[in-house]
Amino acid sequence: MQVQEIMTGNPACCTPGMNLQQAAEMMAKYNCGAIPVVEDSDSMRLTGIITDRDIACRAVADGRVPFTATVADCMTSPVISVRPETDLQDCIHMMEEYHVRRMPVSDGNGCCCGMVAQADIARCCPEHDSAELIKELSQQDMTEMIH
Repeated sequence: MQVQEIMTGNPACCTPGMNLQQAAEMMAKYNCGAIPVVEDSDSMRLTGIITDRDIACRAVADGRVPFTATVADCMTSPVISVRPETDLQDCIHMMEEYHVRRMPVSDGNGCCCGMVAQADIARCCPEHDSAELIKELSQQDMTEMIH
């Protein structure tokens, strides 16, 4: 199975210059916890990703004002991504290796064309694959809590 078979195509994307409130509004509107960050809406070239956790831990916890702080201030960049034709098992292994719950998908030109979330894997893959991913990510969470 390939990533393109389970990914969410054409995800909502934000730009580095957007303020954090706008990014959070997008997350609420699209019921997601991560938004790919693209250079601009014309090129759609993937430059990063911003998560609800990034906003909470890198902005709000540091006392930044969501109306003035930008996505660029808090996003993860560079971002790890996969291609639509990537084997799903390879994608799962990358998510485990990099301890991420969501993986942007970019085409051959580096343009964002999809997202694969842990929930997509749970819905579409054998129980063993989703259980192993959840186990790996949860073990990382516990390690972070201890340190």
